[in-house]
Amino acid sequence: MTSAGVRSLGELTFIEVSQRLQQTSILCLPLGAIEQHGAHLPLNTDVIIAEAFSRRIVARWGDRFDMWQLPSIALGLSREHDWAPGTLSLSLQNFVALLRNVGGEIVRALPARNLVIVNGHGGNRGVLENLMHELAGDFELNACAIHPFDLAGGDVEANGLDVHGGKSETSVMLVLAPDLVRRAMLEPNAGPPDREKAAGLIFDRGASFPWRSDDARLAANGVIGDAQAATPEFGEAIIERAVERSRGVLERLLENQRVLRARR
Repeated sequence: MTSAGVRSLGELTFIEVSQRLQQTSILCLPLGAIEQHGAHLPLNTDVIIAEAFSRRIVARWGDRFDMWQLPSIALGLSREHDWAPGTLSLSLQNFVALLRNVGGEIVRALPARNLVIVNGHGGNRGVLENLMHELAGDFELNACAIHPFDLAGGDVEANGLDVHGGKSETSVMLVLAPDLVRRAMLEPNAGPPDREKAAGLIFDRGASFPWRSDDARLAANGVIGDAQAATPEFGEAIIERAVERSRGVLERLLENQRVLRARR
């Protein structure tokens, strides 16, 4: 069996790494979380989503941009869900240390100097935006993060709150892992009692709050959004838009590498 078409780093031999990867290769790192997603979705929803988007991005653009998928990181920053049994969360310090160690190992062990983090959990986002400066400054690793749902854009619910375990995530899971969606446990979306106040706790650009998914002002049984409105068709549309739009992200990443190399 030949490995000529393989684009998973773990399936290469150490000899093939030197033969097939180069400085301009792009590494794709799925980053998820283990946390509650309501009564209808599994704890590893964010891992499934990060891995699947990574695979599809690499399958679509791997040959064009010389992409390679890395093993997944399954734990993230999930303190907003720590009220629920099964939720596992790294501390902020350990999350940063883990990703810095991964960055250091990439530079030590591989010729590639481009990294795309495919982030399946919104709670990881704020730290990633600062951490990428350290990956560049301390390791000369050119990095970016893809947040698939935001990259896809598209439908917005009437109440403006499709944040966690709602229409979008459930729709995507109906495509990626339909056997893991507990359809009998889908609950009607009553919506927060004060939608404007609820949106302010999460989306206010002028102030930040440590919102939690057990806050009755925001969520019902850990869900913020209308999971009953989910459909596989909507999930397919999200996936296709995100994968297609990832091309522009990859082009900008390589442009950034050229700019950084010119400065040195």
